[in-house]
Amino acid sequence: MPMKPLEFDRRYGELDQVISAYVGLAADDTPERPGQALTAYLRHTWHTRPWALSVAEQQLRTYAQNPPGRLRHRLGEFYPVPDIGLPEAEIQQWLVLLADHIKQSVEDGRVPPPSALPQTHWEWYARFPELGQFLGGWFSQDMPEEFDDHDAAVRDFAESADPTVVARLVGEVRELLALGLEEVDYAVGVAELGMEVDPPAPYSPSGWLTVVAGQLAGPAPNTPRGPG
Repeated sequence: MPMKPLEFDRRYGELDQVISAYVGLAADDTPERPGQALTAYLRHTWHTRPWALSVAEQQLRTYAQNPPGRLRHRLGEFYPVPDIGLPEAEIQQWLVLLADHIKQSVEDGRVPPPSALPQTHWEWYARFPELGQFLGGWFSQDMPEEFDDHDAAVRDFAESADPTVVARLVGEVRELLALGLEEVDYAVGVAELGMEVDPPAPYSPSGWLTVVAGQLAGPAPNTPRGPG
């Protein structure tokens, strides 16, 4: 039978984080340098969960040294490495290369400098998870059929989400706005995070995000204001 969540996390949880960083990107790592995807993983993880790097290194190396056999494949007790554009015969060597890069990064203290702009699709979601859930869930291409307008979608989110989730979202929106990006970069960002409709006229992406943050930071729906 397939592994339970805790067992999966113990064996493959951080390995899955590393491999997920390669979605849509080439496995372009070389012995001399990590590629774009691994650099994004290292950058985000160093600055948010540095303890996870040793876990990633161990899980990558263990999987490469002990690939699942046929029985574990049949039972579902393994992590299926997604197609990352490499021949199957090269996967194990590539996983060892990733483990070596992570180990060297930790041992030498090679911390990728923070980037004002996330560099990959994975890094956008890793850095702004609640904003990704909000934009991808409420502002997909189906949004015009489900809501009268953008404000109605924002209200629906505010009424259905837990207040702590709303607060985290507001914080992420304000963090994104504080980066002071060019407007074209904000347009790229909201698209990477799942927004499939344009902001309402006359707003630019950053202008609309500013409005959304103000709306969600106000009193919760059906919450009476205090006196005064």
